[in-house]
Amino acid sequence: MPELSRFLGIVIYMNYREHPPAHFHADYGEYEITVDIATGVVTGKFPRRALNAVLEWYSLHKEELAEDWERAIRKLPLKPIDPLE
Repeated sequence: MPELSRFLGIVIYMNYREHPPAHFHADYGEYEITVDIATGVVTGKFPRRALNAVLEWYSLHKEELAEDWERAIRKLPLKPIDPLE
């Protein structure tokens, strides 16, 4: 699972063997969510503060996430994305 970013104990990653729609994964302890890159729709459960942090990060890096999705489909190395500060 190629890691894209890490902040506040949250790990953001994207797999090379993914399926549409374009999305990324986030882990926080025993919690895991998937976020649709085009819509921001979240599947799974996260504590509220961690979810808010992921959605804030997503809103700042939506274009970079879309680019990494295209790279993953082509099996190219993914580019790291700055963490939430």
